[in-house]
Amino acid sequence: MQRKHLPDRLIEAIRRCELIQPGRRVLVGVSGGPDSTALLVAMNELGFDLVAAHFDHALRAGSEEVAVQVRDLCSGLGVPLVAGRRESPLPRGSVQAGARSLRYEFLERARAEAGADLVALAHTADDLVEGVVIHLMRGCGIAGLRGMPASRGAYVRPLLTVWRSEVVEFLEHCGITAYQDPANADLKFTRARVRHEILPALERDRPGIGRRFYGAAIRASTLQEAVEREAQALVDAGTPTRSEVAGLPEPLAAELMKVLYARAGGWQPGLSRAHLSAMLRLVRGGAGGRGVDLPRGRRFRIVGSYMEVIAPPDLGARVESRPRLDVKSCGGCDDSNAVHLRRGERLHVGFRRPGLRMRPSGGLGSRKLQDILVDARVPREERDSWPLVFAGDRLAWVPGIAVDADLERVAGEPSVHVAISPMPDCWGPKVARLRAPNSPRGESS
Repeated sequence: MQRKHLPDRLIEAIRRCELIQPGRRVLVGVSGGPDSTALLVAMNELGFDLVAAHFDHALRAGSEEVAVQVRDLCSGLGVPLVAGRRESPLPRGSVQAGARSLRYEFLERARAEAGADLVALAHTADDLVEGVVIHLMRGCGIAGLRGMPASRGAYVRPLLTVWRSEVVEFLEHCGITAYQDPANADLKFTRARVRHEILPALERDRPGIGRRFYGAAIRASTLQEAVEREAQALVDAGTPTRSEVAGLPEPLAAELMKVLYARAGGWQPGLSRAHLSAMLRLVRGGAGGRGVDLPRGRRFRIVGSYMEVIAPPDLGARVESRPRLDVKSCGGCDDSNAVHLRRGERLHVGFRRPGLRMRPSGGLGSRKLQDILVDARVPREERDSWPLVFAGDRLAWVPGIAVDADLERVAGEPSVHVAISPMPDCWGPKVARLRAPNSPRGESS
């Protein structure tokens, strides 16, 4: 790189950016294109503690050559590089959405490997305007009109006040020729059509409309940030009931759903408009116990007054942390967290497997365990992790739900007091939950 006086505009935009505090290590996502190349060079010039990250999506021949260019650039700048290449099939859906999902997964791994506090992405003011137009074409609210936020979690965008023309000027001064991704000119992609056809046509008819879109997005961003703060406060308080959330304005209720998803380990942004619409429909009138499948194996559900986003159970951890079985002689007591069984059985704790049946005490005949759990309104996400007590191979007790009629204590006969710890109400995967204070599980809202 030829060292020359660097243009002030881009350098000053990063210097004045309040998103990156001094002393923090920053992972810079570098595709090899102009924007990310300029971001890396400028941040390096300003003396930030940097690590670069490049992900080869392997979507076209020659992509490995771009990875070599990025490696050479980082070597010349003295910036460490974490590189990766796609080795698995793209997720189902659009190519761009699938590539984006894999890219963010890589950036999370790279951030951990590099010990970075933040990930800097090189989206510019032009990207912001293009995103706003795309959202408006599809129909959007304040969040869509805001476009991409300047920060979300560990991800920051220091160039959102910089226009693409200023990036080009910067690279020309540096003597750098960056990679031009052919996908950016492929009109089969919506963003390419907006960039090369729709926005230029609007600009010809209404000069300066791109800047006006940008101004509208900045104003919408202020409103959206206020909504997000209110949603965070509501979740922190933990007080809204299902009916109260149903009565919130839709933008606030949607943000509250996003907060729940993030707190259950979901990535942001991760929820589509379809996900949010389905969640809100359930809040406003769906029957308790049903749910909505969300990205990354999460599931939104309603159980009584609870609104939960639950992560998939770690079945390996389930076995390692198997509940403790407590068995002792007892002439009969009223402990509601225990059951009294006939003596002489070899008892142990296990979990659901195909074919399990039981003849529940007080019921009529033998029943499938699946039917017993459904009737007890145990959410499907918890059924595999619900501990069971067996007498040999026979299902003896579904804690908190049913006991086998043939193994239950007969009045007047010796028995054993059987309990497990923890009880199933505490048992299960990570959950982000909203409920009414002092509302017992299963209460209808």
